Amino acid sequence: MSGAPLECNLLHSRDSGGEPKLMLTNDEAVQERRNEYDVTNTINVSSPHSVRRAVRELFSDLYPAAGFDAVWLAFHDFERMYGGFDAEYHGIDTSYHDMQHSLDMTLAVARLVHGYEGSVPAAERLGPERATLALIAALFHDAGYLRHRVRDANAANGAEFTRTHVTRSGRFLETYLPRVGLEHFTPVISRIVHYTGYEVSLDQIELDDPKDSIVGHLLGTGDLVAQLADRCYLEKCRDRLFPEFVLGGVALEAGERGTDVRYRSGRDLLSQTLMFYQGSVHTRLERGFNGAYRYFEPFFGGEHNPYVLFIRKNLTFLSRILERDEWHKLRRRPPCVIPDPYGEARLMALALRRVRERNEAGRAERARRQRLEPVLNC
Repeated sequence: MSGAPLECNLLHSRDSGGEPKLMLTNDEAVQERRNEYDVTNTINVSSPHSVRRAVRELFSDLYPAAGFDAVWLAFHDFERMYGGFDAEYHGIDTSYHDMQHSLDMTLAVARLVHGYEGSVPAAERLGPERATLALIAALFHDAGYLRHRVRDANAANGAEFTRTHVTRSGRFLETYLPRVGLEHFTPVISRIVHYTGYEVSLDQIELDDPKDSIVGHLLGTGDLVAQLADRCYLEKCRDRLFPEFVLGGVALEAGERGTDVRYRSGRDLLSQTLMFYQGSVHTRLERGFNGAYRYFEPFFGGEHNPYVLFIRKNLTFLSRILERDEWHKLRRRPPCVIPDPYGEARLMALALRRVRERNEAGRAERARRQRLEPVLNC
């Protein structure tokens, strides 16, 4: 695939012989995108029906003779389970990893599959069955955040599974694929879905068939790019990802000498986002996923890539906020697509309670150590 590396497309460009300069986007060239819509401002990614219709059109264009029944059923089950209408699972209650994120990612993966299939020789194409696998895996790549009504009865929120949610998603898909006639992918689906997380190093994921690795690259790319290109990505990180990280033991981690603090607040998380992109995300997109994001280009017709455009906008805007300390400019109100209308507030309340508990435990530990010091010094 041709095309400039993503790093060059996002934050910096170089004049000949000069230092890197911040690339600013042309706002007039970008539509006034609505918060609940995709990067083209044409598909409501808060609506399972709208995304399913768009995905079906792409699938039918690629494989006119293939059936769409398995993907259709997966969308139906996704809406039922995430919406809280399933007998085994509570509805999704993670406000960052909500229904919109999974739908947005699934649409991105469908576009990547379309671009990939049209760019490689016939022998290297995924074909309708693996494309079906990719789409279903995209829909349920975050199913590990769902709380089982019996097995997870002690969990107050799905965010508590942040550190293990990808493994849980893989196990869910192992049981789900036979329902839609894809049981022969059961032995590999857990490894494929690990391309969307950090629980297993990418270089430790071993797959015998290169096409399964391609599916993993497309999934990992779609997951990262859909998040970064979300119109409200910055607000969501500050207001929703941070409390999920608190409950999941990522922001505040119990250590041998008390609580290790990685993120002190939503602002602190955002202040580390540029470094996270440059140190991790860029490497995964370019090397870990073999530059699969470039398959958006043939889909959109040439080098135009609205995902890259909106990622650039978000990261450029964040760099301005950090430079000028203009946090008040983060004022968008993104939709929260979870069944509980008070779910976002409940998540924040749980996170605040967890922070207070950790602070109290830290004070108690420090007091205990102070009482022991005279004894130990004797």
